[in-house]
Amino acid sequence: MTQPADKPCPNCEVLQRRVEGLEQRLAVLEAELAKANKNSANSSKPPSSDLVKPPRPAVANGGKRKRGAQPGHPRHERTRFAPDEIDHTFDYCLTHCPDCGGELRSRKVEPRVVQQVEIVATPIEISEHRGHAGFCPCCQKVHYAEIPTAIRHAGLIGPRLTALVAFLKGGCHCSFTTIRKFLRDVVGVTVSRGHLRNVCAKVADSLDGAYEELLDAVTQQAVLNVDETGHKEYAQRLWTWCFRAASFTLFKIDPSRSSEVLVDVLGEEFKGVLGCDYFSAYRKYMNDFGVLVQFCLAHLLRDIRFLVEHPNSRNRAYGRRVQQAMREMFAVIHRRDKYSADDFVVELQNAGDELVAQATYRVPSTNEAQNLAERFARHGTSYLRFITTPGIEPTNNLAEQAIRFVVIDRLVTQGSRSEAGRRWLERIWSTMATCAQQ
Repeated sequence: MTQPADKPCPNCEVLQRRVEGLEQRLAVLEAELAKANKNSANSSKPPSSDLVKPPRPAVANGGKRKRGAQPGHPRHERTRFAPDEIDHTFDYCLTHCPDCGGELRSRKVEPRVVQQVEIVATPIEISEHRGHAGFCPCCQKVHYAEIPTAIRHAGLIGPRLTALVAFLKGGCHCSFTTIRKFLRDVVGVTVSRGHLRNVCAKVADSLDGAYEELLDAVTQQAVLNVDETGHKEYAQRLWTWCFRAASFTLFKIDPSRSSEVLVDVLGEEFKGVLGCDYFSAYRKYMNDFGVLVQFCLAHLLRDIRFLVEHPNSRNRAYGRRVQQAMREMFAVIHRRDKYSADDFVVELQNAGDELVAQATYRVPSTNEAQNLAERFARHGTSYLRFITTPGIEPTNNLAEQAIRFVVIDRLVTQGSRSEAGRRWLERIWSTMATCAQQ
């Protein structure tokens, strides 16, 4: 018996619901698979999160890459010490030929030179400062000669040794126990761990003025790259913020990862351009106070690569299209020397417009593709600001390079243990990063 034409087929409805359910399930499984396949190459996850490292790319000619310097790599040789830096000179001369025993005549030829650096037997100098006493018969008191203030404040550890302790602690990630062993076994002086802690506190106090100057100067920068990373302090989760300017770097440890930190450090009237990733705190700071931003293209490229490797075929096709437009824009940057200044700006602007057009044209209905397209539609200008504003880098690599040292220090030392420790880290990290820049 056939089903009337005006009544729907019950079996068809069941099958339709089943297909819709399977499609929803497939979408969920694809999203879970894509999330599981996230790594440092296609997302903002750190390289340390990659449980299994991806294989290295093969060499172009198909052979195995040899260890050491590659063909065409320029040779690097150490610069010799200047004559005024040499403490002792030893000359070795021949009087007879080592082959036939004949007499040798002097020649004006540069001698062969081997320069050698050595630690002296006692690498420390111990001084004793005495304030002698004098009795006053009028006052009936004993008075002592004043020892210079700098000597009294320095105490047991002098200025150079204080700087060495600070460098070992802040620059070499050494514990107080390791520094104590080094001073005892190598330098030849025994110092307690508590005294070493006081030395670092003294260094932090001495850097207060310079740190405050950087804190004031950071608000006046025309271009500023910013990044943040986690910080450990017992069970408390803190955040280390990195502000990298052209001539200095400032670190600030704060309990918050929100835009309030940016308001606290940069203020509400920051007039420069902020280079950063797409984290929500930067977007809120930009929207609330009209701050100009250059979002990192390297982070964007990883998000595009995530779509290229997505299990959903529509995401893959869309990701490849946007990725190709991104490659063409970077190809213009790499060919910069072949353009005049005006032509380069025009070509780069055209490539940027094409990137935005490809990212917002015929976007699949998937959540991943829609999110990327919405990002371009809302903040496409902030991704391409480097085209119209000279002196701005298209990526946030400068801040990420500066903060890499902090990440290593966190892994080695396990962070700080008090507010005083945070204060020490802020100042010593800022000092060392700034000295490296200058």
